[in-house]
Amino acid sequence: MNFCSRCSAQTNLIVPPNDNRLRQVCSQCGEIHYENPKLVVGTVAFYNEKILLCRRAIEPRRGKWTLPAGFMELNETTQEGALRETLEEAGATVRPLKLMAVYDVVTANQVHLFYLAEMISENLDPGEESLDAQLFREEDIPWSDIAFRSVEAALRHFLLDRQQGFSMAVDHKVMR
Repeated sequence: MNFCSRCSAQTNLIVPPNDNRLRQVCSQCGEIHYENPKLVVGTVAFYNEKILLCRRAIEPRRGKWTLPAGFMELNETTQEGALRETLEEAGATVRPLKLMAVYDVVTANQVHLFYLAEMISENLDPGEESLDAQLFREEDIPWSDIAFRSVEAALRHFLLDRQQGFSMAVDHKVMR
């Protein structure tokens, strides 16, 4: 950021008084422009014994498999965002069950939140960000073609959690 969004004056990268990090600060009005992690929200959706995955139609990792997820929008809860992304990317309508996993993806300045969700039907209609959407049995998950480490971690947590009868434990990991 080179210019203040409040008054349009030039910003400078400095440590503001009573702070401990470099921030973009307006040279004229003193507005501090904070940069915060982005929230990625999605679901680990299942239908009977199968898990929903989408093949990415966009970069990064175009052609790889992922869970339906994307950036949270303003004026929605994390759960609403996860349900919206599942509908947009897979055309799947789901019933949310619980927050299942939180991953701090420090190197990407993101926090990923995945909700466990039960699909209402097996009908899928992939949106423009997906080349395909499919339901996979555990033994058919394309592990070598999973797009992101957080997606692999969420899938493994889901499988273990399902085996143990869906506990209330939330998986939380830091990924650097």
